[in-house]
Amino acid sequence: MGDNANNGGRLAFTHSGPESSSRRVPYEMLTSHFVPSQQQFAHMQQATLGEEFLRRSYGSLMEAVGEQGPRETIVVYFCDERHNSDRSLTVYDLVEQGLVSKWRTKERMKTMSVAIILCLNIGVDPPDVVKISPCARMECWIDPLSMQPQKALEAIGKTLQSQYERWQPRARYKLSLDPTIEDVKKLCMSCRRNAKGERVLLHYNGHGVPRPTANGEVWVFNKSYTQYIPLSVYDLQAWAGTPSIYVFDCSAAGIIINAFCQFAEQRKAEEEAAAAAAAAEASSGVGHGPSSEDGGPASSSRQAAGHECILLAACAANELLPQSPDLLADVFSACLTTPIKIALRWFCTRSLLKNEGLSADLIDRIPGRQTDRKTPLGELNWIFTAITDTIAWNMLPRPLFQRLFRQDLLVASLFRNFLLAERIMRANHCTPISIPSLPATHQHPMWQAWDMAAELCLQQLPRLLTEPTPSEFTPSPFFTEQLTAFEVWLEHGSERKQPPEQLPIVLQVL
Repeated sequence: MGDNANNGGRLAFTHSGPESSSRRVPYEMLTSHFVPSQQQFAHMQQATLGEEFLRRSYGSLMEAVGEQGPRETIVVYFCDERHNSDRSLTVYDLVEQGLVSKWRTKERMKTMSVAIILCLNIGVDPPDVVKISPCARMECWIDPLSMQPQKALEAIGKTLQSQYERWQPRARYKLSLDPTIEDVKKLCMSCRRNAKGERVLLHYNGHGVPRPTANGEVWVFNKSYTQYIPLSVYDLQAWAGTPSIYVFDCSAAGIIINAFCQFAEQRKAEEEAAAAAAAAEASSGVGHGPSSEDGGPASSSRQAAGHECILLAACAANELLPQSPDLLADVFSACLTTPIKIALRWFCTRSLLKNEGLSADLIDRIPGRQTDRKTPLGELNWIFTAITDTIAWNMLPRPLFQRLFRQDLLVASLFRNFLLAERIMRANHCTPISIPSLPATHQHPMWQAWDMAAELCLQQLPRLLTEPTPSEFTPSPFFTEQLTAFEVWLEHGSERKQPPEQLPIVLQVL
């Protein structure tokens, strides 16, 4: 990196090269929103983006790299007036002054423990819910009435765990099936011990118990399964600790969210009062205050770092979960853990393709793997990730986007999938809730691009799966079209306009 004071405010990338002189390349795009590195340029040259697109998009920098090679000295100018106003300014000064965005987050976090609590009580419907006939019964794509209740409960628990493992394979998973209060306490405290200072995820499915109470209580069972026992969310907070993420999949889940926030404020006030009292005692010389061993304020330093709890709930306080037989009973959990499958099934029920021989069986047999972008399933997963990232990047404030979509891989995946859950649940008269709250995204125009990509893929399924000689899969033009839109912005946009909405998609391609 060159010296800004000596170079008149310019930024130099210095490498040893075959020639002794440096070539200075004015490059006004450095002040725009997307500045690719040399490695990215090398990748883009090899990619099928087209030479003309790259030259028109990245101008003289492309020329310098292409003609002199990547080991040549490249001096890049900052062209804005602010770069010449004070030659002692560094990039770090510009970040502190807010002139350059601080895009790389330093605080990384992992979700290392996952607790799955299922209160299904298969075969017995809750007393406060009247089921329609027929109604949604499937949990985790399993019909619980197709086998013995205990076997069904175990199969559903293992399937939900495997679905979460796809998003975070390194976490420790623990199941609690139709538990008692003591079972939940042991589970939560064990997960917190294992996670230490990292995040814990707690997933609660309450489809087999009554709705949460107005006092902020969810329901579990007694040991003989003859009674429903209330469990306060306040206790759940204490056992799971912070940082944590909670998923509540039950009717009237908004009641839990409201109570959770009230209890969190109450707990925060109690900790602040205890800390103030301890400080007063210490200053008066009466005592040393509670130590970390007896649970005083010293032991709450980790909790003071967080009161960071992320909440995802299936519906508002006055709403019931959808009962349509076209959906799953745990459609909210399905959106969070198996987004491609539920998105395609839901799209098929609303599309004219259902009259052209497309069935749920064909959708379940889509060829490929989600990790292989050259296969139909992998391409759909790639497109879905790009679209949900783009919606979030365009709708959320930058700090919130960085916190939810760039800090923790599991949290980022859940919030991408939460955008899909909002779309599907709102279409069925439910309003999913999150803390931190997100703006409504279910009508964002990028969902139309997803519908188009899904339709183009599903149209090919009959000939890919049923014809004697399967034909070759035709890739979607989605990324090509988005790159073209980005190219138009590069040609006609300016730094005074909003950044292009296709930027996250371009980064997906790279």
